[in-house]
Amino acid sequence: MANTSSAQKAARKIARRTAVNKHRRSRVRSFVRKVEEALASGDKAAAEAALRAAQPELMRAASKGVLHRNTASRKVSRLAQRVKSLGA
Repeated sequence: MANTSSAQKAARKIARRTAVNKHRRSRVRSFVRKVEEALASGDKAAAEAALRAAQPELMRAASKGVLHRNTASRKVSRLAQRVKSLGA
C-alpha cells in the first residue's frame, strides 16, 4: 500500500485511468468483432458499414493512448483489405 499522500493520490489516479482505458479497449474490440462477424457471414454491405464504424473508434483509441497509432492503422488497413477482397 502507498505510504505517502502523493503516492496514495497517484494510486487513485492510476485506478481511474486503468478503468477508462479498459472501457475504451473493450469498446474497440467490440467494434472490430462486429467487422469480423460480418466478414465471416460474407455480407459485404454489413462489413463495410461495420468497418466505417470501427475505424474512428480505433483511431480514437490511438489518440487517447490506449493503442499505439501504428497498431491502430495496421488494424484498420488489414480489416479494409479483407472487406475489399470480400467482393472480389
